[in-house]
Amino acid sequence: MTVSLATKFLDYTYENPFMNASGVHCMTTKDLDELATSEAGAFITKSATTSLREGNPEPRYFSVPLGSINSMGLPNKGIDYYLSYVLERQRKFPDEGPIFFSVAGMSVEENLKLLKIIQESDFKGITELNLSCPNVPGKPQVAYDFELTKEILEKVFSFFKKPLGIKLPPYFDFAHFDIMADILNQFPLSYVNSINSIGNGLYVDIDKESVVIKPKNGFGGIGGEYVKPTALANVRAFYTRLNKNIKIFGTGGITTGKDAFEHLLCGATMLQIGTELQKDGISVFDRVQKELIEIMEEKGYETIDEFRGKLASI
Repeated sequence: MTVSLATKFLDYTYENPFMNASGVHCMTTKDLDELATSEAGAFITKSATTSLREGNPEPRYFSVPLGSINSMGLPNKGIDYYLSYVLERQRKFPDEGPIFFSVAGMSVEENLKLLKIIQESDFKGITELNLSCPNVPGKPQVAYDFELTKEILEKVFSFFKKPLGIKLPPYFDFAHFDIMADILNQFPLSYVNSINSIGNGLYVDIDKESVVIKPKNGFGGIGGEYVKPTALANVRAFYTRLNKNIKIFGTGGITTGKDAFEHLLCGATMLQIGTELQKDGISVFDRVQKELIEIMEEKGYETIDEFRGKLASI
C-alpha cells in the first residue's frame, strides 16, 4: 500500500498539507528560503503591516513544557519587503506551489490599504488576512467584534478579487460559532484558519515569583499542546457550519502525526505548525509527516480524503 499526503487546495495539489504558522520561521528572506526548501508542502510569510515594526519589548516569547506564551506585537519588515520576495520567487520558480501571504493591519483602513497593494500587484498566490492578532497592547481582536468583521469583509470583497483566507481567534461558545459562520458564508472566502493563539494567558515562574514575558505585564497568547482541544473544536465547528467551498486550515497544538491526523479527521485541509516549529526547527515537517503516514498505514488509508472530516459522534 502506498500512502499519499497529496492535498488539493484551489487549483493546486500540494505534496502534503503542512505549512508554518504565520509568525514562526518567516521573518526574513533567509527564513522563507529555508521553508521553501523544507519538507513543508507550502509556506506563509510573516503577517505584514504597512511599514517595518519592531514589535513588543523582549522577552516576548517563552517556551513552556506544554507549549509557549508570547506577546510579539507583530514584528515584521513591512509589506514591501515580503511582497518583493514573493514576486521574485514567483518569477524564479513558476512551477512552485502558490505562496501564502499574510497581512495584519492595525486598523480597518490599514487592512484595506494592504489588500489594495496586493490586489494591484502581480502576486499570484493566496492572501491571508489576520483578524486575530491578540498581542498588540490597546488593540482588541477584530474577529471578536462580529459587526466589524462583517464590515471589513464587505469592504474587502468590493475590490479584492484574488484568493483570500482569514485567520481567526478561538471561539468558545456555540452561539459564536453560529454567528461567525453565518457572516463568513456570505463571502467568497477561500479558507478559514483556526486558531490563532488563545489570547491573554499568563505563565508564572515560581522560582522568580514573576511573569515570564515583558509586554502587557506578562499576559500573552498561548500556543502548543495546551490549545489543541480548543483548536480541534474550532476546526470541527467551522467545518460543519461553513459552505464546503470555504476550506478549513487547522492550526494549534500540532506536535506529532497523531495531532495532524486529528485535525484532518475534524475537517482541516491544510495544517499549520507554530510552537513546535519554533522549538524544533524545520525538521519538524519531515518527522510529523512520517508519523502521519505510519498512522494512515496502520488504519489502511491511502489518501487523506478517505478520512478527512469523518469524525464520528457517539
